[in-house]
Amino acid sequence: MPTWLAIVLGVFVALVIILAVGGAYARRRQLERTQGRFDTNLAEVNRDLAAAHAADRGWAREGLEAAARSAYAAQRGGAEPAGLELVQIIDRPGTDEDKAIFAVGRERLTLGRANGDWVFEALD
Repeated sequence: MPTWLAIVLGVFVALVIILAVGGAYARRRQLERTQGRFDTNLAEVNRDLAAAHAADRGWAREGLEAAARSAYAAQRGGAEPAGLELVQIIDRPGTDEDKAIFAVGRERLTLGRANGDWVFEALD
């Protein structure tokens, strides 16, 4: 193999390696910059999806939130929840397997259904 060809191939390989490493570094920096905005948007989409799912299934949102407030107050000695946010709906076949999960500050309040009524299941 001629010397000039070895030099050209060496330069080409070095250039490909430099571009690959530079591209990986640039992509990682871009992901770091946008991670916060991505997490915020993802949380908003999840909230909207949970709300849409609840509305789509014909569940009365007001009744569901009233049951959540009542369950929270019963667990916390009558204290009202400062903020109540529906974060997840679990809709299994039938009604007694349904669950609604609310965020109350840093706690998670889980309601389940029993005989068509929303009842307390857990407060984590």
